[in-house]
Amino acid sequence: MMTLLIQTKSIPLTINLPAIASMTHTQFYEFCLANRDLRIERTASGDVVIMPPVFSDTGNRNFNIAAQLWNWTEQDGTGIGFDSSAGFTLPNGAMRSPDASWLRLERWNTLTEDQKASFAPICPNFVIKLRSASDTLTSLQDKMQEYMANGASLGWLIDRKNRTVHIYRPNQAPEILNNPETVNGAPDLPGFVLRMAKIW
Repeated sequence: MMTLLIQTKSIPLTINLPAIASMTHTQFYEFCLANRDLRIERTASGDVVIMPPVFSDTGNRNFNIAAQLWNWTEQDGTGIGFDSSAGFTLPNGAMRSPDASWLRLERWNTLTEDQKASFAPICPNFVIKLRSASDTLTSLQDKMQEYMANGASLGWLIDRKNRTVHIYRPNQAPEILNNPETVNGAPDLPGFVLRMAKIW
């Protein structure tokens, strides 16, 4: 049985479709192509999650995050960056779309062109999630732990509501920064400093 979770505001709406088995990777890719206007993720258990568009203020802050990451990526040259529209198939089978992410070039170059042109079967080295008004903190914390368990070496969960940044690393408890002016990516992303003035 496949489950569709349609998130409206902060409450996900669950639709059970008992006659439909979980989609294969190819079927899920075709489903996303047929519904390009939707923001879609898939859990490790195969449930499809349809999320609302982000609010305008969150979109602006996502843009500012991606712009700062892009600037550093261009200067650093050791990896490539992705915006919030990029989807990745994690080793556990989930398909997730971080708000911004970065991947080492040597890992990206191991993928085939077909893999790169789909939801690449790889977990980014670095992920950022920005909490919007429609997100629960617990659901985002679970996603961050999932990224760490699937190969990410660094993750930042930015909670604008509480003006905190949760720093995630594998096999460590999250570090919480209260109202920081900047967040430093070293040693994983040496030289990358996210300035928070336009994110808060």
